Amino acid sequence: MRPIPLTRRMARFALAFALVLPASASAALPAIADDCPWMDTSLSPEQRARLLLDASTLDQKMRWLNEQAANNPTQTTFNAGGGQTATYPVQVACAPLIQYTDGPQAVVSGAGPDITAFPAQVGLSATWDMELAEAKGQAHGSEAFDKQRNVLLAPGLASGRDPRSGRTAEYLGEDPLLAGLMAGAHVRGIQSNPGVEGQLKHFVANEQEIDRTTSSSNVDLQTLREIYTLPFQIAVETGDPGSVMCAFNQVNHVYSCENATTLGDILKDEIGFEGWVVTDFGAVHSLNSDPPSLVAGLDQELNRPRFWNPTLLHAAIDAGRITEDDIDQAAYRVVRAHIEHGLFDVPRLTAPRPRTNAAEHEALAQRIAEEGSVLLKNNAVLPLSGSGQTIAVIGPTASSTATSGISAASVCGTTAPNVPCTPTAPLDSITDRAAVDGNSVVFDNGADLTAATATAADADLAIVFGYYRSGEFNDRPNISLDGNGDALVAAVAASGTPTVVVLQTGGPVLMPWLADVDGVLEVWYAGQEMGPAIAALLWGDVNPSGKLTHTFPVSEADLPTAGSFKQYPGWFTQTGTTSPPVPRAGAIRQVEYSEGLFVGYRWYDEEGIEPLFPFGFGLSYTSFSYSGLSLKKTGDGGVNVTFTVINTGDQAGAEIPQVYLGPSPTAPDDIQQAVHKLAGFKRIELEPGQSQKVQIHINRQSLSYWSVDAESWVVGTGSRSVSVGPSSRDLPLAANVTIN
Repeated sequence: MRPIPLTRRMARFALAFALVLPASASAALPAIADDCPWMDTSLSPEQRARLLLDASTLDQKMRWLNEQAANNPTQTTFNAGGGQTATYPVQVACAPLIQYTDGPQAVVSGAGPDITAFPAQVGLSATWDMELAEAKGQAHGSEAFDKQRNVLLAPGLASGRDPRSGRTAEYLGEDPLLAGLMAGAHVRGIQSNPGVEGQLKHFVANEQEIDRTTSSSNVDLQTLREIYTLPFQIAVETGDPGSVMCAFNQVNHVYSCENATTLGDILKDEIGFEGWVVTDFGAVHSLNSDPPSLVAGLDQELNRPRFWNPTLLHAAIDAGRITEDDIDQAAYRVVRAHIEHGLFDVPRLTAPRPRTNAAEHEALAQRIAEEGSVLLKNNAVLPLSGSGQTIAVIGPTASSTATSGISAASVCGTTAPNVPCTPTAPLDSITDRAAVDGNSVVFDNGADLTAATATAADADLAIVFGYYRSGEFNDRPNISLDGNGDALVAAVAASGTPTVVVLQTGGPVLMPWLADVDGVLEVWYAGQEMGPAIAALLWGDVNPSGKLTHTFPVSEADLPTAGSFKQYPGWFTQTGTTSPPVPRAGAIRQVEYSEGLFVGYRWYDEEGIEPLFPFGFGLSYTSFSYSGLSLKKTGDGGVNVTFTVINTGDQAGAEIPQVYLGPSPTAPDDIQQAVHKLAGFKRIELEPGQSQKVQIHINRQSLSYWSVDAESWVVGTGSRSVSVGPSSRDLPLAANVTIN
């Protein structure tokens, strides 16, 4: 097993994880040929990459700068677009055949039906469980390898600036620390499969689908570093991903894939990312940007060689815009990462094979769905108990039979890319589980509100399913339920029968009916095992333990971007409105991030707005108490936070204590600081009556802010508040520590 290098950045986070190699990756290593000294595994990846490139011609090095040319080493001609052809020499010997696959939730490209449709990433993040994220990554990478895929374009990171973003479900929450640590764990799992490489995406400030290819995210540098690049930094430092994908959008008027500030200065120089940067599909616009994208920090063009082909590269060299060394350095980054992560040494399968460990992966999918579901309200109606009762299950997404095209499969995952998913329907699992206790189930698809009310009125309990759909290419118009869902929930609640709402959404959702129902369980897009997971949670066979990783607002008027079309969806300077000029003629939508770092819970705290449900919130069927807070500064300049958590209820359960850090009183006035920010967390399991002393380390990164003047992280000194509790708005323990 190749050990992950322990960099100084990883040491700062003080995380240690054991990686287990799957049996699926046990292919024999190729013999070292006389003409392939770079296949000598006793050498370092750096030495091997340099041997290969020293034996390459310039045009062979150019192959590594394009996905198609790099990954099919014997093909010599490629469609370069516009009726042009790109021609390369055959690659050096022993270069591997490589294929990429999309899929933050599950393997997509070429997968067919024989893959595991895991819950969406928003559900994974709600587990706050890095070990589970790593296990998901290991299974995810294993299935990619089974389908002949070597590079997995996952996981994704965005900061939840506006929950209407169509891809909210693909990402890992609104807090950079939590999202970065979960992404790093996911990458570690993916790359525990030799011959599979992970890829973080989309770098950076890629926060909406509206005009995503023709918009500019205009953000101040402190916010850029503390909110948008920080999760990537943490994931790089803790996960060592092979690659990063740059985004479609511009950042401060420069395209992400041509941006010397974000790619060169921040990602490569400041963060120290040593892998390769690839474009999103079509996200490079020319070879001759200023500076040229190759010089700015881009290493590879995705798909066909439209701009980075030998003809244009040689012309740029002749014009003095790039050098042969620029090409060599980009090729080196690609080759070194491929060697480091085993792509040269573990041959790609000659044909796809069935999933290895399919049963274990499906059990893992159910566990993620269970741990990631969040109990939001419970008026003693859950867990379900009793016998001889009639339970009404209402709503189209409960059933595998479609109503107006909507069924359980509609909320298995995001709508695009389409993950092949035939879930076990909640209706079937609820029916089976109810029968165990001698209860019966009746179903109504909810299409007729009068009929749904009558069905609920004749039952002892009503479980109504509400949903909205989301996915790539489009933002949502709102965060209300689809399919007349609010009216359906209200109609069922009006029956007078105790009502539990099961929500299947990709992010925050409004709940105008909240006061009228007895229970609310958010299960997100719960993947193929949604039915068994939901039934287990409703009956208490599994104790809910998920915590929100997005703030749920009372109304859309409370969002950080509300009331300002310049903040969202952005505006055009040519028209002064959200409408582009006609003809558009290259006009760019300007999206002003004027809320600064006050994103998610930071915004609600700063503005004194009461959320519907705060970041970090989640109920359990048991209860917990906190006591005994103590703070101790450590030799590495951080702070150890120690306290005790007791399970005061009568059921075993998991709690996720969270540590929040207050602002520095000595920071300059122009430094933005949150009321408090997440500085650490830990998931713990406790039996009834059991207590556990918990220690969470606040590292120097969390104690720091980004100083534009110093162009570096600066530790915030003075008396800093440290608060501990079960959510960002419920912090029973608090003390101060003086930071020097």
